[in-house]
Amino acid sequence: MPLRRRWRIAIASAAATALTLGAAQAMATRTVAQDAGAAHVADAADAAEAPVPPTHSQLDSQLMQQLLIGEIEARRGQTDAAVQLLLDAGRRTRDEGLFRRAVEIALQARSGEQALLATAAWRRTLPGSADALRTQLQIAAALNRSDEIREPLRTLLAQTLEVDRSALIAQLPRLLQRMPDRRRSAEILDAVLEPYRARPATRVAALVATGRAWAQADDPDRALARARAAQADDPKAVGAALLALELMAQRPAAEDVVLAHLQSGAGEPAVRMAYARTLMNAQRLADAVVQLEQATQERPEAAPPLLALGALQLELRQPRTAIATLERYLNLLASRPSAASGDEVDADDGAAQGRTQAWLMLAQAAEQLGQYEVAEGWLARVDDPARALEVQSRRASMLARQGRIDEARALLRQAPEREAGDARLKLLAEAALLRDARRWGDAFDVLEQAVQRFADDADLLYEQAMMAEKMGRADEMERLLRRVIALKPDNAHAHNALGYALADRGQRLPEARELVQRALELAPGDPFITDSLGWVEYRLGNLGEALRLLRQAYASRPDAEIGAHLGEVLWAMGQQDEARRVWAESKGRDAANDVLRETLVRLKVEL
Repeated sequence: MPLRRRWRIAIASAAATALTLGAAQAMATRTVAQDAGAAHVADAADAAEAPVPPTHSQLDSQLMQQLLIGEIEARRGQTDAAVQLLLDAGRRTRDEGLFRRAVEIALQARSGEQALLATAAWRRTLPGSADALRTQLQIAAALNRSDEIREPLRTLLAQTLEVDRSALIAQLPRLLQRMPDRRRSAEILDAVLEPYRARPATRVAALVATGRAWAQADDPDRALARARAAQADDPKAVGAALLALELMAQRPAAEDVVLAHLQSGAGEPAVRMAYARTLMNAQRLADAVVQLEQATQERPEAAPPLLALGALQLELRQPRTAIATLERYLNLLASRPSAASGDEVDADDGAAQGRTQAWLMLAQAAEQLGQYEVAEGWLARVDDPARALEVQSRRASMLARQGRIDEARALLRQAPEREAGDARLKLLAEAALLRDARRWGDAFDVLEQAVQRFADDADLLYEQAMMAEKMGRADEMERLLRRVIALKPDNAHAHNALGYALADRGQRLPEARELVQRALELAPGDPFITDSLGWVEYRLGNLGEALRLLRQAYASRPDAEIGAHLGEVLWAMGQQDEARRVWAESKGRDAANDVLRETLVRLKVEL
């Protein structure tokens, strides 16, 4: 990933203990409550009938005493006595709440064996209880009792109505996910669901469920095979597409299943949005934009795609387009002020939060255009104390863009620290201001203070390494990046940064390739890392492979720095017209980009 972009981190889900009185009262009033609910409906319809005589409760003095003693024994730590009292009461009354409480007491005492025995007693008393079966399954899975899972699992499936069976099958991977041996869990589910894969009504659900179980067992190939089989049986199957989305990071070929669903003519909007989020996480912003634009066309009344689309357009340095999209988003919210509109933003995050986010992004877009007064107007609308630091950082950024660095730093330092992490964020923001102003040494010093205050913070060390590189301190940069890798071996950015830096200096190119390839394993499809690998291949003299990789990276993320590398490889291969075209596009997006400017100067190219 190009160094400047490498500074960016990637953008933009037990039961309560019942008291004795509560358990007793619930038993006494359950039937009465049902009658009261029926009476409420009748009243609402202005059709009140004669009162229904109350049903007599089973709660007599003997049962009350038994429940009280059971709870007292539980509080004293006498779990065996408490469980037996509750189970005996459950057998006499056939009340599921009492069996559930017995299991609960056993689990609170960390006695899995006793909880399992309690569920067995529950099932013997109430053979048709789906709740008892589910509880037994969960406990057996947590205890890794594979031999005690098959029978209740088969019974639960057999007892479930045909119309509800597919929904139950879809829940089974989560039901069994507590099992420590995930592979054994997948094998059991595979065997139990084999008959249901042969039935048309449940075939797709069984394929998806077993595929998800294999994914949980770290067998992505088998999981992908099940997703493909489910889609072949039903191209409109949402479950197959969602499973494929989960597999994309490990198996890029899974994307074909997602695309086939979206192109089936009945693609679910939720799948398209999830796909867009997956693309964004992989830094494939151009591809994500396509999906979000399609989502806004399919559902023009939906606000969330517009907010996400505006964010991506801003990230791709298209401020005017982003402004139009975000204003459309705000107008859509204004047309339905009720928070109960059913829209995802209203239901999940709140319309107020969505508006605030849009205002902040509009301020950033205006800042990119040099319209500082307009940007301040948007910032002035934000009155959420939780976003105060973000607003202050935005104002400091505008001051810095106008050359008022010292004022910007003072403004940041005056920002209140509402949460523990705010001090760290303020230091990072100050270093970013200095970095953008090309005051590398000052930025390095700020980060050095931050690292001393927040020891072994991988993000701070990474940023400091980038400043060391800018200052020409290659050894210091490598030391810091290797420290990040030691702290976080799965940090793709650190592997990539080190590999790219070595390649850019033409040093230890085989090692550079290994580092970047490792980064790509950790973050498959990331266009910045793909760009780095293309640059390594270019340095190694493999122009054809370099061109393939850089075209792929630029298509996913038309970033100015990726464009600079692609143009240089095209230039070296004699394709100068196309090189000029790519460079011109990149300059239009970010004329101040350091890598692009250096490339054009070095190659003596004027656009």
